[in-house]
Amino acid sequence: MSEYYHPRYSNVTRSRKRKSSRAGWWIFFIILMLGLAGAWYGYRTFLTDNVYTASEKEAFINIPTGSTFQEVKQTLYSHGLIINRKSFELAARLQKYEQAVKPGRYRLTDDMSNLELVRLLRSGNQSPVKVIFNNIRVPEQLAGRISKQIEADSVSIISLLNDSSFLDTLGVTRSSLFTIIIPNTYEFYWNTDARAFMKRMKKESDKFWEGPRSEKLSRINMNRHEVITLASIVEKETNKNDEKARVAGVYVNRLKNGWMLEADPTLVFAHGDFEMRRVLSSHKQIDSPYNTYKYRGLPPGPICLPSIASIDAVLDYENHDFMFFCAKEDFSGYHNFARTLEQHSLNAWKYQQALNRRNIYR
Repeated sequence: MSEYYHPRYSNVTRSRKRKSSRAGWWIFFIILMLGLAGAWYGYRTFLTDNVYTASEKEAFINIPTGSTFQEVKQTLYSHGLIINRKSFELAARLQKYEQAVKPGRYRLTDDMSNLELVRLLRSGNQSPVKVIFNNIRVPEQLAGRISKQIEADSVSIISLLNDSSFLDTLGVTRSSLFTIIIPNTYEFYWNTDARAFMKRMKKESDKFWEGPRSEKLSRINMNRHEVITLASIVEKETNKNDEKARVAGVYVNRLKNGWMLEADPTLVFAHGDFEMRRVLSSHKQIDSPYNTYKYRGLPPGPICLPSIASIDAVLDYENHDFMFFCAKEDFSGYHNFARTLEQHSLNAWKYQQALNRRNIYR
């Protein structure tokens, strides 16, 4: 028996198939468009440039310890570093940066995407800062200078420098503190605290004295404390590196002969008047262990943070028979050296007359 064929039924079936096929293509097209739109939105969110550093190629931001995501956003936005804030915040949330904020100093470039920025901030891969300090008189001044370069504030640094228990672990006292701090350029992470800074200084000091300098200490029969203390006096006597070894030689001669050092910079330190330009007889009466006109030998500790040039000048002090020196009357910064008191008195008189002509009386 043959199968019954109905033409109308066949046409209806084919029509339904065509409609179903078109609907499928439309669904596929819509899904494709949504996928492309999602991909484009994802690309815009994660991969397009979203950091703006103006005319500079880079910018640095500091994220303090304990910062929240809200505070990080405020830092970025206040400096105008983010082009599209919404996309940055979405990228940060998707990468869960809110729970992974790390303190530090970070380098941002003008071509960074949100993905690169958030990954950098999440990683904690911060850029180090170059910490520089010199021409320091007292610990308070050191604290102020350092606090402008790393996260540790001056109060926390001063507090630590006054902590005798902590100083004991470093093998120093308040008066000998500067014997373990060598002025130089050091790399630190910005979020370094006061304790970590001081421990690093001790480590760098020990490294500084390794090798040839340690051998020189033995040769001149002095210890680190004595060398740094004498170097601090040399530092304040002259800023001319080419005569520092000669100045150091004068003081070594005085020490060897049991003379008082009679170093004017120690009187300036004792009085705490660092603007003093002329030391008078009245200044020599102060009762202070730093008064080298009254007490023999070296003072209790450094009167400033001496430069490496001054330290090396003491280690390599010039071997001569000069016992006196006085600033030259031409105000060149150099000194006249003398073997006898008579020669020195004449040099001193010339300099005093030059001061009088310039109306410098204190």
